[in-house]
Amino acid sequence: MLVLSLCLFSPTKCLDLDPDDKSSLLCFNSSVQDPNRSLATWVGSNCTNWTGISCENRTGRVVSVNLANMNLSGKVLPCLCNLSFLEYLNLSGNNFNGTIPTCFGSLASLKTIDLSHNSFSGVLPDNITRLGQLRELVLNGNRQLGGDLPWWIGNFSSNLEKLDLSSNSFNGEMPDSLFHLKSLRHLDLGDNYISGNVHEFYQSLEFLGLALNKLFGTLPCFSASTKSLTVLTLANNSLVGGIPTCIASLEALAHLNLSFNHLSYGISPRLVFTEKLLVLDLSFNDLSGPLPGKIAEATEKSGLVLLDLSHNRFSGKVPLKITELKSLQALFLSHNLLTGEIPARIGNLTYLQVVDLSHNSLSGSIPLDIVGCFQLLALILNNNNLSGEIQPELDALDSLKILDVSHNKISGEIPLTLAGLKSLEVVDLSSNNLSGTLNDAITKWLNLKYLSLAHNKFSGNLPSWLFTFEAIQVIDFSGNKFSGFIPDGNFNISFRSNNGNSVRDPKVPFISVKSIEIKVSAMVIDTGELSFTFKVSSMVGIDLSDNLLRGEIPNVIFEVEGLEYLNLSYNYLDGQLPSLEKMWNLRALDLSHNSLSGQIPGNISTLKDLILLNLSYNSFSGSVPVNQGYRRFPGAFAGNPDLCVESSGEGCERGSPPAEPGKTFEEVEGPILVWVFCVSAFVSFYLGVVGLFCSARARSYILQTKV
Repeated sequence: MLVLSLCLFSPTKCLDLDPDDKSSLLCFNSSVQDPNRSLATWVGSNCTNWTGISCENRTGRVVSVNLANMNLSGKVLPCLCNLSFLEYLNLSGNNFNGTIPTCFGSLASLKTIDLSHNSFSGVLPDNITRLGQLRELVLNGNRQLGGDLPWWIGNFSSNLEKLDLSSNSFNGEMPDSLFHLKSLRHLDLGDNYISGNVHEFYQSLEFLGLALNKLFGTLPCFSASTKSLTVLTLANNSLVGGIPTCIASLEALAHLNLSFNHLSYGISPRLVFTEKLLVLDLSFNDLSGPLPGKIAEATEKSGLVLLDLSHNRFSGKVPLKITELKSLQALFLSHNLLTGEIPARIGNLTYLQVVDLSHNSLSGSIPLDIVGCFQLLALILNNNNLSGEIQPELDALDSLKILDVSHNKISGEIPLTLAGLKSLEVVDLSSNNLSGTLNDAITKWLNLKYLSLAHNKFSGNLPSWLFTFEAIQVIDFSGNKFSGFIPDGNFNISFRSNNGNSVRDPKVPFISVKSIEIKVSAMVIDTGELSFTFKVSSMVGIDLSDNLLRGEIPNVIFEVEGLEYLNLSYNYLDGQLPSLEKMWNLRALDLSHNSLSGQIPGNISTLKDLILLNLSYNSFSGSVPVNQGYRRFPGAFAGNPDLCVESSGEGCERGSPPAEPGKTFEEVEGPILVWVFCVSAFVSFYLGVVGLFCSARARSYILQTKV
């Protein structure tokens, strides 16, 4: 009676599936793997109970199949094509495989096909040309789907509004019909292998994504889309020439990404975008001349959110006009030829969260007014000519997570007030003229993951709290004047377990650069907000080399299972080496140029991941058997005159200096050891996106474009 009354008073809730369509759906379901049992409701005949299925009210014929993001897999059987009244088909975000069924061309009523983010392969079937009513064809994110871009793709449906074939493997040139399809509003062919010249489109596009292809030529004006185009991304192509001023005539443009091309010349002062532009990325080009004094209109509540002009050849001073972009949240000007001082008025940018001015020739001190950027999360100023001292007032930046002022000429001590920077996770103060002893301010940086004070003039004893940070992965105090003993305390869990964060890509050399490398990924939502979280993925290591440390090495260091490199070279350490069998993650060990004695532990050679060993210039004695595999570390025992290194058939070789006296171990070992224990730390920032965001591939600052 309850069911009967429900059908009488609300017939839409008791709509019977057409028997033929029901059979077709059950046939389709028979080949689908459904671990989450999302389709367990496909029983009975009530259409409203069938997950993802919508039926026509009077006939019960299926008009919509929406099975997006249900963790389904398997092949799509042709029986799905028997749904002759189907208008909407969405199988996106699953793991369907095989080829796209050719019978889809028989679904004459289809208006939307979305097969994105699956594992479909092969080519786009020609039968699609029969779908004259189709408005949206979305096939992005099927890496094995490709072949030549079909010649008919722009003229099979005069109703087509959205075509998304991005992140596939299509090649060839865009057919002329695509440039003239009047109904087209959204075109995304990004991340394929499409080649050819870029020229004008003759329809009112709203979204044009052609990034990550093999396109060439100069940048057109897109004059047919003057009032409509909101997103234009041509990043990672081979465009040449200058940026035409007509691009600024795109009145609705909110996102422009031309990064990773070969654009050159200066930026015309007449190139001024409207206040609607949120993201401008011109990075990784060959642009030169002064930075534009005014690049976009701005108001108190609208204007640029992200500006990236990094990796070009801009010169001169940072213009004051940039400090008038009140809505700016991310500013990237790194890797240019900029000179002069950092504008004091940068503190006017109260929404600023990320600023990167690294790898320029900026001088002067860090302006105190920067504390006005109270939301700042990352301050990256490394590799400049900055001088002066670290001001105590910087403690006002209490949200700061990354502070990198390495490779400058900053002097003085670390102010005690910096204890207020409790959010810090990455601190690089290396290669400056800082001095004094370590104060307890550092102990307040409870979230610290990376700390480098290398190549400064710090002195005094190492503090007892040095290895106690809960999240620490890298400590580099090399090249200072620290004295006394290495603290013998408990090592935190991060050093011990490595947190599972070590990613060993065989394509990436173990030793690459001395300084930390920061990779930033910024995404901007359409409300004009930018936020991010980040994680550090790096080698786990300790570098206390080139100091004045003495005494024995604490045994606890050799019990740290997660440690991947340890460099204590060029000190005055003595005592004997204990067993290293617990250091199963160890990849590099340098204890050279000390006064260590005793025998070489036999189990070092059993550390399978060890690729670098240097115990030279100590006072080791005894013998090193040939069968222990030490021959893979040539020169590792040089300068130990009482040590017998056995060699096959030749008896005992005494540890002796290298063939060229005065050479360090790094020079003897070849290019891979240019600097023995440098850190490859990769920081990536990632954020949630609701609408508009920016991108590019494999760069110091990566900006991804998706909507």
